[in-house]
This record gives sequence, C-alpha cells and structure tokens, in this order.
Amino acid sequence: MSAITASATLPTRRLGLRAQALNPLATLARRRFQLTARTPRELLVPLLTPVMFALVIAPALKSALHTNASYESFVAIGTVGLLIPLNTMFAGIGVIVDRENGAQRELLTAPIPRALLVFGNLVVALAITGLQVGVLIAVAVARRIHFSPTTSGVAWFVASAALFAIGMYAVAEILASRVPKQEEYIARVPAIAILPWFLAGSLFPITAMPVALTWVAKFLPLTHGLALMRYGLLGETTSLHTIWGMSNPTEMAGLSLAVTAAFALVLTALSIRVFTRSALR
Repeated sequence: MSAITASATLPTRRLGLRAQALNPLATLARRRFQLTARTPRELLVPLLTPVMFALVIAPALKSALHTNASYESFVAIGTVGLLIPLNTMFAGIGVIVDRENGAQRELLTAPIPRALLVFGNLVVALAITGLQVGVLIAVAVARRIHFSPTTSGVAWFVASAALFAIGMYAVAEILASRVPKQEEYIARVPAIAILPWFLAGSLFPITAMPVALTWVAKFLPLTHGLALMRYGLLGETTSLHTIWGMSNPTEMAGLSLAVTAAFALVLTALSIRVFTRSALR
C-alpha cells in the first residue's frame, strides 16, 4: 500500500514542480507583453521596412534586372531575414529600459530563478516576431508572390525561423546586459542586425560576392536560416547546395538546421549566464 502511495505521489510532485516554473514564466511573459505591445503601432512599425522590400523593392529589382518572377519570392523570404533580427534586437531595448526605469530590480529579489526573466522576455519576443513574419508572408501572398509550400516544407520554415529568432534574441539580451545606455545599444544594432543580412544571400546568391565573402557567408547563421526557409516555402535547394556542396537536400537541410539550433542553444545559454552575472553587479 505504501509503495502504491509513493509511486502516485511522484507524478504529483513533478506536476507541482512544473507548475512552480510555468506560473512565474507566464506572469513574466504577460508583464513583458504589456510593456512591449501596448499599442498596435508598436507591432506594425517594425513591419514597414520588410514589407517595403517585399512589395516594392523586390518587384522593382525584378523589373530592373530583368529576372523572372521567382526572384520576387527569393527576396520576399530574404526580408524575413531582416525582420527577425530587427524585431529581436529592438526587443532588447526594453530590457535596458526595464533595468533603468522599470521593475527589474524588484524582480531580481523575487524567489524565482533569474533565467525565467530571460525566458519570459524570449517568449514575448518570439510570439511578436512570429506574428509579424506571418503578416509579412500573408501580405506577400496577397501581392501574388508565389510560394509552393508543403506540410514538411512549412515545418522546415517554422523551425528555421523560430531557432534563428531565439538565437537573435539571445544576442539582444547579451548586448542589453553588457551595454549600459540605450544610445550605445542602438548604435550597435546595424552592425549586428543589418550587415549580416546583406552578406547572407538575402537579395542575391552568396556566390555573387567575392570568394572570401562567400566563405564568410557560409558561417553566418542567417545564411543557413534563409537557405532552410527557401527550401521550405519554395522547394529551392540551390542555396543549400551552395553552402554544403552535397546532393541530398534533406541531409543538407538537416545540417543547416543543426547549425541554426546550435546558434540558438549556445547563445541562449550564454545570455542567461551574462544576465545572471550582470544582475549581481
């Protein structure tokens, strides 16, 4: 009888531990969302530049360069690689504001793991970024930009976009923990969020660049992320082949997904470590 009672209490304890972790996380995420997206403007403004690229610049480039219609799809997915870094990096500004003028100091004294503060911010950044990526794709479809998704292709796209967004938010969290002022933070955003976008094959294949820059691009997480997104929504394997030089698309996609996953996991672990250390100062 006692053995049965002991085995029954184990799942109950596990559920209790999960609830103890999830309840504070949900509260922190709700608080961050209220601070980040208080008005529709704060959700829509970050979409303006990517939508401009997808709906105006891509057709203009297609016309000027006399390329085929698939180039619009190529650039439309490339703009996702601009939206994700911009949105996640700007989310880091809220961390600095919360540290200087918000309730972060009080939250640090609460009896919860400090990692939950990072995860709470990450949940909101990921949700808002996902919403904006969905709107961007919907606008591109409304503009009759052609995609050819399959069920597995959508899974590749979502996985690559989510992992890249997680990694980029980790970069934002690290930078926000290391940089004391908003002005310094904003000054570093272009080098981190925009410069890699031009090198990662967003507007043209990476082989169009000099050989040295092509090799640099192969090591950028965004290059792998965009190659996966195009493989997922367009069925295009050229970008993956340019990186890996292999013949099996699934193997190449798996390798690029592993690179993107490693980027997300390593940077997230580092962001928690940096945040925890900065909180002790």
